[in-house]
Amino acid sequence: MRIHLIAIGGSAMHNFALALAHSGHNVTGSDDQIFEPSRGRLKEAGLLPSIEGWRPELLSDEIDVVILGMHARTDNPELARAKEMGLDVQSYPEFLYNATQNKLRVVIGGSHGKTTITSMLLHVLNKLGRNTDYMVGAQLEGFDRMLELNDDNDLAIIEGDEYLSSPIDSRSKFLHYKPNIAILTGISWDHINVFPTEESYLETFRKFIMTIENGGSLVYCNEDPQIISLISESTPLRPDLQFIPYSTPSSKPLVDSSEITYSDGSTTHTSLVGAHNFQNLAGARAICKALSISPSEFDSAINGFTGAARRLEIVTEREGYTLFRDFAHAPSKLKATQAGVVGSFPNRKVTAVFELHTFSSLNKEFLPQYKDSMNAVDAAIVYYDPEVVKHKRLPEISIQDVKAAFGRHDLEVITSVEDLEKRLKIIPTENHCVLMMSSGRFGGSEFA
Repeated sequence: MRIHLIAIGGSAMHNFALALAHSGHNVTGSDDQIFEPSRGRLKEAGLLPSIEGWRPELLSDEIDVVILGMHARTDNPELARAKEMGLDVQSYPEFLYNATQNKLRVVIGGSHGKTTITSMLLHVLNKLGRNTDYMVGAQLEGFDRMLELNDDNDLAIIEGDEYLSSPIDSRSKFLHYKPNIAILTGISWDHINVFPTEESYLETFRKFIMTIENGGSLVYCNEDPQIISLISESTPLRPDLQFIPYSTPSSKPLVDSSEITYSDGSTTHTSLVGAHNFQNLAGARAICKALSISPSEFDSAINGFTGAARRLEIVTEREGYTLFRDFAHAPSKLKATQAGVVGSFPNRKVTAVFELHTFSSLNKEFLPQYKDSMNAVDAAIVYYDPEVVKHKRLPEISIQDVKAAFGRHDLEVITSVEDLEKRLKIIPTENHCVLMMSSGRFGGSEFA
């Protein structure tokens, strides 16, 4: 096929380009800005556009499919040209479904834990020698790309994002995938720019449950009240589905690992940190069981899994000191990540540093959702850049607004990279853990 990607430089989009070219398709693309690592990876594959910018002249009747990325705007000149010519324009979730519609599809959904559980599944399947198509939101050790599509595979593991599909498709990405097996990890209101109310956010998960294929399975965390409520609503509407609950294993910290005990009574050891990671293990284990992979096979194959990039990733470690980096940005994830580190290192002090970076987190109306979300640690620091607030065209927020929202009297709020770096340099490095949490890069701080 001849495939053209509008906004080829995006994280997901450039991986689509790499995977499609690897599969033998003729791939072209364009973008007005392409940054690393996308630029280097596209250049190495011979897919980097010769010039930056939108080029309608690249489109012709020979193009079979145009894949439209989120970075493009609705008035994109290439999109306009494609519409004029009557070309087949698809969002990447739509394309991904069309490429996997004859396969067994496993879709991982929820407000948090998606990338980690997807990564766990891919690690186990790889260890067991089972080839699969996949889409995951982080670069994984041992995998060349974040996406694989192969006609010979009969299974697809897809990380299901609830965000918009494309500039002209306001449906959540995961509503395209029609899973045979799905999982919901937890639901916590996010993406306020797309879902202005908590109810509108819940509604897209209701719709997701209804997209599961007839006779399919829904694995779900039975500790999440929002999910339990949705399951209760959905059960009479979907009597054809098998609902499979899972819960957080009990755990006991050891010197260099943790001993966890699952609800079936089996016990194993893991080097992963925190109850949230243990909960993710239980979710991945339940999915594997639905794929006819036994719990004992899972427990054996998961050994050696160290986590996905920026998901409670150990950046620095020496005796008595560990620096973690985590993608956490939603209030529920902040709580879970901090509780996990504190629980795994009961004899250490913990300093948590969180960057307000997303549209939701920098929104004055959403900020109160963070109340008490940084109370588990010994010292709590919040960083944000007022210029980013202006760039997102949001109302100004003050240091006092942030302190009031988090509800912690000793919360430190920092608004410049220079001050942040000074503060980080005086954090103790003995008998201490540091947790850096952001979906961004702390303004380019050397500690990010």
